[in-house]
Amino acid sequence: MESGNGIYSVGEFSLDAKWLIDPKQLLVGPKIGEGARAKVYKGQYKNQTVAIKVVHRGDTPEKIAKREARFSREVAMLSRVQHKNLVKFIGASMDPVMVIVTELLLGGTLRKYLLNIRPRCLDMHVAVGFALDIARAMECLHSHGIIHRDLKPDNLMLTADHKTVKLADFGLAREESLNEMMTAETGTYRWMAPELYSTVTLRHGDKKHYNHKVDIYSFAIVLWELIHNKLPFEGMSNLQAAYAAAFKNARPSAENLPEDLALIVTTCWKEDPNGRPDFSQIIQMLLHYLCIVSPPEPVVLPRIYTSESTVLPPESPGTSSLMAGRGDLSEAPNAGLEDKPTSIFNCFRHCY
Repeated sequence: MESGNGIYSVGEFSLDAKWLIDPKQLLVGPKIGEGARAKVYKGQYKNQTVAIKVVHRGDTPEKIAKREARFSREVAMLSRVQHKNLVKFIGASMDPVMVIVTELLLGGTLRKYLLNIRPRCLDMHVAVGFALDIARAMECLHSHGIIHRDLKPDNLMLTADHKTVKLADFGLAREESLNEMMTAETGTYRWMAPELYSTVTLRHGDKKHYNHKVDIYSFAIVLWELIHNKLPFEGMSNLQAAYAAAFKNARPSAENLPEDLALIVTTCWKEDPNGRPDFSQIIQMLLHYLCIVSPPEPVVLPRIYTSESTVLPPESPGTSSLMAGRGDLSEAPNAGLEDKPTSIFNCFRHCY
């Protein structure tokens, strides 16, 4: 129900009315993604092409309560944080289905993009440019006290021109707490920080103390992947990779990395979280690397005969020249919806 202050609330779910989606205006097209707890569809909302995440409530009272709480938390964070490298939040609704509507990025996931160009590697400028996009998105989240906890190529989306990366899927994100313990072994094993594990066997859902530095570790693995275009810990299962990192301090090889990038990667995946940098420092290190490999050309201002009091605006070559190598190397998903898109109500009857 909507209160007098424009806040829509149902149980723990609370949302400013400006973010509330009218389900009757949602048209659902083809499925474009699927996870353990949700499916993502291409769709339309108010004549805008969007991505529609339909969250499965669960089949037991315990699961329903847990997923509704997680959904409420995800929506609250999405509506609070905006950044050019975060997928744009459009709105959400809890009835008749739990749905989150965001902008649709036609470039697909970073994982799919990398798979499509293998065995080739990204141009180094492109790889570092993507890394900067990711680091800036993560810096924004951390500045708002939010830990993503599932940073990996599957949750990084590309724009249609394959020139910009945006962070998506806040399903496991949560607000950082200095005192409260958080769920252990949260995320995806291959990219998961070693402190998320324990030397003793944990029951499912047990809690641990950790902080935002878990995202720094995940970023290091993603950066290594961007440079090599290989699966980190190749030859190991996801679980084997996680345990090798946690209990044997194993890491992918950094021997063939440029010296400055090797320093960033190895510092970010240090075993001790306190030894890892913050994303603001990572951004500066990545920018420093770009300046070394592609120093900006000297700017020659045109000679203009004018009065001495005239102030000439400074010119800058910008970063567009650094990104010129980013090409359309993989096909984007079909631009159109299915011939007969359905409403969210019809979708609910056969989604699960």
